[in-house]
Amino acid sequence: MEDKTELQQQQTVPVPRVKLGTQGLEVSRLGFGCGGLSGILNAPLTHDAACSVLKEAFSKGVTFFDTADAYNDNEIMIEKALKQLPRSQVQLATKFGILKSADGQFRVKGTPEYVRQCCEASLGRLGVDYIDLYYQHRVDINVPIEDTMGELKKLVEEGKVKYIGLSEASPDTIRRAHAVHPITAIQMEYSLWSREIEDEMIPLCRELGIGIVAYSPLGHGFFGGKAVVESLPTESVLAVHPRFMGENLEKNKLVYQKFADLAAKHGCTPPQLALAWLLQQGDDIVPIPGTTKVKNLEDNIRSITVKLTPEDMKVICDVVAVEEVGGERELPILAEYSWRHANTPRK
Repeated sequence: MEDKTELQQQQTVPVPRVKLGTQGLEVSRLGFGCGGLSGILNAPLTHDAACSVLKEAFSKGVTFFDTADAYNDNEIMIEKALKQLPRSQVQLATKFGILKSADGQFRVKGTPEYVRQCCEASLGRLGVDYIDLYYQHRVDINVPIEDTMGELKKLVEEGKVKYIGLSEASPDTIRRAHAVHPITAIQMEYSLWSREIEDEMIPLCRELGIGIVAYSPLGHGFFGGKAVVESLPTESVLAVHPRFMGENLEKNKLVYQKFADLAAKHGCTPPQLALAWLLQQGDDIVPIPGTTKVKNLEDNIRSITVKLTPEDMKVICDVVAVEEVGGERELPILAEYSWRHANTPRK
């Protein structure tokens, strides 16, 4: 197994490209979640270090970069990298709609005026003329989705946005939004220990021709050993995440160990097996793992080479049985904005 792992590390793995949704957007099979570069889950990188990681990702074929205006100075970090990359070869996604107050509380805003204000501000910070994929980060349940989408549609018509996405939107909201302007992608948390979208959300997106971008595909780093084989960074918000605390964490450590043993049998690392499982769900599902380390980036990319049979998939699901996972998937502060609570008023 060691020889196989060493050989894997020496090989350059080509990253395929896939269509995200049916509107024409083509992205790398794996994206890159940029938020962690600015902290949140770990200590933030300097702008120069973040720029190096993004350039390394691009050089290895990962061209789909995901950020948001809520991720501290993340868009400014990406602007520095974009100056050194061919803009036309980067698929740039950013998000609007989450406001953080001085006391650390969150609220969500989706008025047409705010949509435009946020888009103009993101274009300025990113230093670009257009955003490839622009998401509503969380749904404003006080504003009809038709009003929010109407302004997003105008931004598309003006060439400032190429494609529209929603994040953590309910099925009803998705259908109504899609009727105003085609939705290219829905961004949802999806990983081995967060599979609640499988019964309703994935079939709906496939019915409508909408791609799915899987955020936190490694369970906020859990399947990379965060809080298990390495301690949580002192700066990490995960210190107050239900799945990383007390009895829940102890319960989840047992799940991780079983999964790590299974990964060893497959001759790969736990993150590679977790991502391979997601990639096997279909080309219309694009995971966006993030990291601050080039070594982890390379490790994630090699997940593309891990082949799984239907029996392998069943065993993986049995080993990481969702009913055995301890704790809710969301931080309490964000739980009320999850997709199950994201219906908007009728127009």
